[in-house]
Amino acid sequence: MKTILTVDDSASLRQMTSMVLRGAGYDVIEAVDGVDALSKLNGRELDMVLTDLNMPNMDGLEFTRRVRATPQYKFVPIVLLTTESQAEKKQEGKAAGATAWIVKPFDPEQLLAVVRKVLR
Repeated sequence: MKTILTVDDSASLRQMTSMVLRGAGYDVIEAVDGVDALSKLNGRELDMVLTDLNMPNMDGLEFTRRVRATPQYKFVPIVLLTTESQAEKKQEGKAAGATAWIVKPFDPEQLLAVVRKVLR
């Protein structure tokens, strides 16, 4: 079973994302922000990260940079979920090491399509 870490400060979005992913047969670890997510990584096996961009304590870009700086997670796909759709934000995400980008709001099918594509 593939394990996906989902990071979002919105409880309802975390819940929806987790429900969709678990329903599709993925194991899900939830975190409320980048700081919480880093503490939950803790050397565990991970196949993918879905993270919000704008969060308190540590945003998605900083979290992505920290994950990329950890040898074990250097090549784990990271997908940013965000309301931002500007080109420069996407560039920042790419520069930080993000694999893909999903603009909110998104529907469950769109989320699963990206997850399947990235985990291929």
